[in-house]
Amino acid sequence: MSLDPASFATTPGTHLTPGGVHFTVFSRHATALDLCLYDPAQPSQETARARMARGERDLWHVFVPGLKKGALYGYRAHGPWMPKSALRFNPNKLLLDPYARAIVGKAEGRASMLGPQGPCFFPGAHDNGPEALKSAVIDGSYDWGDDRPPHTSWRDTVLYELHVKGFTQTHPEVPAELRGTYAGLAHPAVISYIKDLGITALQLLPVHQHLDDQFLLERGLTNYWGYNTIGFFAPHSEYAATSDPEAQVREFKDMVKALHAAGLEVIMDVVYNHTGEGDERGATISFRGLDDRLYYRHDFNEHGSHYINVTGCGNAVDSASPPALRLILDSLRYWVTEMHVDGFRFDLAVTVARDDKDNFNAHCQFLSAVSQDPVLSQVKLIAEPWDIMRFDSYQVGGFPEPWRELNGKYRDTIRRFWSGEEGSTAEFAKRFCGSQDIYGGAQRPALSSVNFITSHDGFTLLDLVSYASKHNEANAEDNRDGDNHNHSISCGVEGPTSDARVNKLRARLRRSLIGTLVTSIGVPFITAGDERGRTQKGNNNAYCQDNELSWIDWSTCDTEMLNFTRSILALRREHPEFRRTEFFDGQWSPVTGLPDVAWLEGNGSLLCHHEWHDSSRTTFGALISGKPPMVLLFNRGTLATDFILPGTKACTWSLVFDTSTIPSFASDIIPIHGGEVFPVNGHSLVCLRLNSGILGLSAAC
Repeated sequence: MSLDPASFATTPGTHLTPGGVHFTVFSRHATALDLCLYDPAQPSQETARARMARGERDLWHVFVPGLKKGALYGYRAHGPWMPKSALRFNPNKLLLDPYARAIVGKAEGRASMLGPQGPCFFPGAHDNGPEALKSAVIDGSYDWGDDRPPHTSWRDTVLYELHVKGFTQTHPEVPAELRGTYAGLAHPAVISYIKDLGITALQLLPVHQHLDDQFLLERGLTNYWGYNTIGFFAPHSEYAATSDPEAQVREFKDMVKALHAAGLEVIMDVVYNHTGEGDERGATISFRGLDDRLYYRHDFNEHGSHYINVTGCGNAVDSASPPALRLILDSLRYWVTEMHVDGFRFDLAVTVARDDKDNFNAHCQFLSAVSQDPVLSQVKLIAEPWDIMRFDSYQVGGFPEPWRELNGKYRDTIRRFWSGEEGSTAEFAKRFCGSQDIYGGAQRPALSSVNFITSHDGFTLLDLVSYASKHNEANAEDNRDGDNHNHSISCGVEGPTSDARVNKLRARLRRSLIGTLVTSIGVPFITAGDERGRTQKGNNNAYCQDNELSWIDWSTCDTEMLNFTRSILALRREHPEFRRTEFFDGQWSPVTGLPDVAWLEGNGSLLCHHEWHDSSRTTFGALISGKPPMVLLFNRGTLATDFILPGTKACTWSLVFDTSTIPSFASDIIPIHGGEVFPVNGHSLVCLRLNSGILGLSAAC
C-alpha cells in the first residue's frame, strides 16, 4: 500500500521511496530520539546516526536519502529515568521499531538487554548496540496473482491448530532444508494430508517474532510455543528457510498463497496481551525503552508504579492507550491486507479487551474499534476468553459479535462425561447443543462456540486417556508447572502399556471424544496430531520442548484413528444437521411430527427433566430431525446398555458409525427395525440413520 509522502511523518514505520527511506516512530515522553543504521553484512557495525525531529501526534521522523531496502536500523530514546513514574529511557539500549516488518539477530541470553537487576534501579551503562536485535527495511512488494481468500463460512469451518516448525520437522516427504519452515508447511505433500483429513482452516501457533525467556535458556530450553512476542509485524525468522529478511516475508506470503490455492484459510494465533520484555527486570528491547508509560498497563500508588500482570508474563500491553491500540490495529490490518491472512485467535483476549480502568469491558476501546473497522470486522476473530489473577478474568460468553470464543466449558464438560464422572450428563447435553445457556441470552449465534477437547496447552488426545496425572519433569520445574485439573484418566495403567484391553479402551474413548466434537453444534477445533495418536508422554505444558516430544512424529500413525477422523469430518460435511447455524428449540414440526431434537431414554421414550439430573445416568439418545433423521446414542458407562430404537417395525435404521468397533464406520447398509434393541457398548458413541418409515413420537415424557 503506497502512501502520500506528506503522510510519512504521521504514519509509524519505514517508508521506502526511490530517493531513500523515511523513518517514523512514536514516543510521547522522550526528549530526543536517534536513528542508528547498521551494516547488513556486519550487523554489529553502526554506520550512521541521525537525530530525529519531533512532529505531530508525538511521532518522531527523519529521512535518509539514498538508503535501500535491506538496511538495518534501530532507535535510541533519550529521556528521564524515573521508574516510579513508568519512565525508563536509556539511550544505551538500541530499540527495535515496533512497526518493523522483519527482525534480524538473536539477542536472548545477553545481559546487556536486561533491565536493572538490583534495588537501586539505575539504568545499565553498557551500550548494547552491537549485539542488539535490528529492524530491517523491507520493500514488501509481491505478486499475489489471482490469490483469493477461501472465505469459508463458520458453518463449514474446521479448525486445525498446528505449530509451523513442529508440524513438518520430521516429515519424510518435505525436503530436509524446508522442514520446520513456512515453505515446508506449503509443501504439496503437507497440503494434501491436511485437505484429505477434511480441514478448512489452519490455526498457526504464534508466528510473530518472539524471544526465548532467559530462565529457559539457562535450563537449555526455549520458548517453543512462541507466546513471547517482540515484533507484531515481523514473521518469526527461525521459521523461514532463508536468512534474508526480505525473503522471509516473501516466504510467508508464498505459504499463504499456496494454502489459499488449496482452499485452506490461515488463522494466526496472536499475542497482543503482553510482550517478551517481561517485568521490570526483563529485557529492554523496544516498547519499554520508547515509552513504557503508554505501551504497558501500570498501577500507580504512593509507592510509585508497577506493571499490572494479568498475563502471568510480567507485563500487559495497554490496549486502551491510543498509541498501543493503534499499534495493535495497524498490525492486524497489515496481516490481513499485506500478508492475506484470514483471521486471528487472540491469546488471553480478556487482557486486550480491558478498558482504561483495567476492567474487562465488552464495549472497551479495542473491541469497539474492531467492530467498526471495515477490514478487521470481516475476518475470523476468535477469543481465548480469559486471562489470569483478577476477579473478572474468566469471560466465556462475554465477547460481543462478531467474535467467536474458545469454549473452555465445552472442553471440561466433554472430558468429564467421557471420563465417566457422575452428574455430568445434563451439562454435557448443553455443551453438545452449542452452549445456548452461555451464548443464547446475549443473542449470540449458535456458532459462537469454538468447541475443543484438546489444544497445544494441555494433554494430547492420547495422553488425555492415558495419564491420570501430568508428567512435566522434562520442563525442569519439578513437575510444578501445568494444570492439575485435567479431567483425564489412565484407563487403569499410567502411561504406555502392552495391555491390549487398556489400549482398546483408550482407542474407543478417543473415537468417542472426536465423534462428540464433530457432531456438536459449534465450530470444531482439532489439535494437530490427535488424529494420528500423538503423545507428549504425559507432559501437559510442553511450551519449552522444541524437540521430538512436541514435533509430529511422521514415522508412526494410529491408522484407525486417522481413518475415523477423516470419516467423521466427511460425515459432517455431508449432513447439514451436524452443521447447524441455529440452536435447537425443541419445537415440534407439524410437517415431520418431530422436534428438531428429541432426547431419548434407553427404552425409546422421551427423557423427562428430572431424569437428566440423575447423577447415575450413563446413557441417553439424541434424535436429530433432518433429511434423513439421525440418532446418536451415548454411553459413558463401563457396561453395555440395550437401547430400543425409535419408531415402529415399519421404520428401518442403518448404522453409520459405532466407536466401539474397528472399523468404526459401517461399510454395508444392514437394516435395523424401529422398536428393536440395539446394544450400545460402554464408553462408546453410536450414530444411526433412518432409511425408511415415518417416526412417531409422543410429546409427553
